[in-house]
Parts: sequence; structure tokens; C-alpha cells
Amino acid sequence: MIHSEFQVEAAHVADIDLGSATDLELWAYCSKTDSVLISKDDDFVSLVLNAPTARLVWVRVGNSRRGFILDVFRWVWPDIILRLEEQDRFIEIR
Repeated sequence: MIHSEFQVEAAHVADIDLGSATDLELWAYCSKTDSVLISKDDDFVSLVLNAPTARLVWVRVGNSRRGFILDVFRWVWPDIILRLEEQDRFIEIR
């Protein structure tokens, strides 16, 4: 979704054999690879606050259809990119 819509390198956890990984394993992977983790899971908030070694885009739009979430990303994508370029490690999307 993000890869094709915004022409950026992106992968779902299942595509990189991390579909059954724990939150800590995902956080370690993102930290090691300097990846940005995009998640609706609030467990990652404590990780970014206590171990800010990876970057998190926390999506807080409730239970929503994929199309709505994609619309939200279209609205906020320029701000996300700007904040990531400024090395912001925690971005919350509402």
C-alpha cells in the first residue's frame, strides 16, 4: 500500500519473514536497519519512549478500512516525510 502509493521502500512484516515476531524483535529489526515502523499497536509507544533506537509512525485512527487509512496517509504524508527528514523518532497520526 505505502510502497506503491508513495513510491518509497516499504514492506509488510510478513514479507520480510517477521510476521510472527514479537514487538521487541520488530523493534530490534527496525533499529538495526534504520527502518521506520508504522503501526497501530500502542505497545510500540513505550518502546520509542524508553528505547528510542528506531522510528515509529503511530497510526491512531481506530478500526478503519484500508481505504480510509490510505486517505489519511495521503493527507499527512508531506508532514511525515518532513518530520522523518528532521530525525523525528515518534510521529503520531490521528
